[in-house]
Amino acid sequence: MASLHIRGVRKNYGNVACLKAINIDADDGEFLVLLGPSGCGKSTLLNAIAGLEPVTDGEIVIDGTVVNDIESAQRDIAMVFQSYALYPTMTVRKNLTFGMRVRGASRKEQETAVQRVASILQLDQLLDRKPSQLSGGQRQRVAMGRAMVREPKIFLFDEPLSNLDAKLRTDMRAEIKKLHQRVGTTTVYVTHDQIEAMTLATKIVVMKGGEVQQIGTPEDVYDRPSNLFVARFIGSPAMNCIKGVLHGDGAAATFVGGSDKGRRLTVTLGQLSLTQERYIGREIVLGVRPEWFALSNSDQGFEATVDVVEPTGADNFVLVSAEGEPVMARFAPGVGKPGDTVRLIVNSDKALIFDAVTEERVP
Repeated sequence: MASLHIRGVRKNYGNVACLKAINIDADDGEFLVLLGPSGCGKSTLLNAIAGLEPVTDGEIVIDGTVVNDIESAQRDIAMVFQSYALYPTMTVRKNLTFGMRVRGASRKEQETAVQRVASILQLDQLLDRKPSQLSGGQRQRVAMGRAMVREPKIFLFDEPLSNLDAKLRTDMRAEIKKLHQRVGTTTVYVTHDQIEAMTLATKIVVMKGGEVQQIGTPEDVYDRPSNLFVARFIGSPAMNCIKGVLHGDGAAATFVGGSDKGRRLTVTLGQLSLTQERYIGREIVLGVRPEWFALSNSDQGFEATVDVVEPTGADNFVLVSAEGEPVMARFAPGVGKPGDTVRLIVNSDKALIFDAVTEERVP
């Protein structure tokens, strides 16, 4: 295992800045996920770690050694690609041992490595098959196994599940998580799928436009997003972000929003922090996850009309109109029908306040 430190890394293509002063630290054994929309720079950063892309400025440090000028093959990393990159004319066994044969490993070393990896990834019965005889999930496991036989310091995954169907993605997420728990190798994983990030990562790096927006645990980026971009990007359905004005005082504050005339969508927030108190009387953005709403049995909260119900089995996602503001709430199965009038309250301990101008969360 090894630590990874990215210090002030920049990558320019001519006058276009693709990576802008990236600083990231991953400890030994950490599962680091680079998450963001297409074009945010996450794959470029992964390629820089792998040595496939030179950086314009900054340092990449693996296990205490600056590797900027070290060739990719000498960095002791292993990469798993989106396309699997298997040799179609070779059996699974030969695909697994190809790199070892190139490096001159003995037959005994090769067989020992194959047996170890095949046992972990349940490839024992597939060793004599060729890639064309395998399912997508099996080919992905072979690609992972080929990386594992090297026993690298760091695993790099470049959107490895994007070619699989929904069920296979779920199965392979579990395989990758079990693999990491078993071998404990430091891992950097690139994806645009926030569910993959939330379920796999010990630490998530959210990126946008070549810059880091937030670094934290899955719980941090979900419950305490640093800005409105992270708040809207993380979570499915996305966080409700409602513009309005903060009223009251530090001990008993309320939020009044809604796009209809009169702005009557009222949310009781209770006590504010000292920083939040400075926003009283100013326009803010209130952030509320769908599950932070609850049905009210009293006159508390605000009234809303159910527009759309999306049953998922375990939950009902209910889109309501609250004083002209579309709001997504999460209820128990069977709750809510189109046209119903409901009254909602917000978990004030969870609700977040964002600066309407800078879009940063107000702690």
